[in-house]
Amino acid sequence: MPIDIAIPGSPPEPEAKDQPERLGDTQVLRRWRLLLGRYAQEPLAQAPLSSDDWKLEQALEYLYGREYEGRGLARPKGGGSLDPSQLRAIDWLNRSRKLFPREVFERMQTQAIERYQLGELLNDPDVLRSMDATPGLAKALLGMRGRLSAQMRDAVREVIQKTVDEITRQLKHDFVNALTGRRNRTRRSLLKSAQNFDARATIAANLRHYDVERRQLVIERPHFHARSKRHLPWDIVLCVDQSGSMMDSVIYSAVIAGIMSSLPSVRVKLVVFDTAVVDLTHLAHDPVEVLLTVQLGGGTDIGRAVRYCETLVNQPARSIFALISDFEEGAPPAPLLAAVQRMNEARVTLLGLAALDQDAAPVYDRQMAQRLADRGMHVAALTPTHFAQWLAEVMN
Repeated sequence: MPIDIAIPGSPPEPEAKDQPERLGDTQVLRRWRLLLGRYAQEPLAQAPLSSDDWKLEQALEYLYGREYEGRGLARPKGGGSLDPSQLRAIDWLNRSRKLFPREVFERMQTQAIERYQLGELLNDPDVLRSMDATPGLAKALLGMRGRLSAQMRDAVREVIQKTVDEITRQLKHDFVNALTGRRNRTRRSLLKSAQNFDARATIAANLRHYDVERRQLVIERPHFHARSKRHLPWDIVLCVDQSGSMMDSVIYSAVIAGIMSSLPSVRVKLVVFDTAVVDLTHLAHDPVEVLLTVQLGGGTDIGRAVRYCETLVNQPARSIFALISDFEEGAPPAPLLAAVQRMNEARVTLLGLAALDQDAAPVYDRQMAQRLADRGMHVAALTPTHFAQWLAEVMN
């Protein structure tokens, strides 16, 4: 697998349209020395490193040196020890946070948990609490929470809570604005917002102030549209595949369910599934509890989950069914396709989401997705913001 590593202090890569510049021999040796670490052989082992470079190497070695050890390679002798006993996990975290760009650090932090299962991070609650709460870290912790001690579970919950709070902060405005606010052209407001400005009413109300000599309309009192709340009896059924490959979408689905549960006149029903189906509607308002309840892995019986969700639909014309899955059906597909066909004929609005996260970069069964689309399901991969916009268009 190719690895793309950005080393702080390295010159930027030339753009394809430019003539590539030849790096000096010293810079080339430096970059390879930092890439290979203490396992570099001559002449790379003698590459000159500054004091900052040594800090970079120590931080990289502390984590990625485990890759070599995992493959049975012994640590090379000589040159000052970088054993974990001399660099504690909390020190590594604090140092790496300063040394590397934010995105690089977050990736290293997640790999420490997910790929290398760094013991000091998984056994010390205080160290875990000091880590930056990100979706990647939350995903890694949720994947191994069953193997953690009781004292670590509280720390994991706190990290998950911080992650959920941050995602909610980023998304809530978009959902509230999309699903509860629209311009009301029958009421007027003095709320001075360009988005709500009513040009026609403003002109009509101020025509008597027209200045003939200057040929200008003097606006004495501008008018604005008021904002109104929708009170539409919409049911939104979120049917979420809890297989490991869908974990990013599970996290965002839980947060979105929590946000929508707080909105008026929107009834949210949340169902998660693998080969079993679990109705978490009673927890939909609490994303943290939802995430700590889901069981990752196992097989996938999408048809069983969709048939269950079909029974939750009471007002088909005012119901939205969103299936969040990679569409990798493990059971015979006929029951799944038949259930989708029935809901489509009943005028349920159907959406199949191959991804529901900030990247919206799905890996899914395209053939099954096409078969679902042929039976009336809109299939897409959406960011949460685009999902909110899509819901608003449907509910209008």
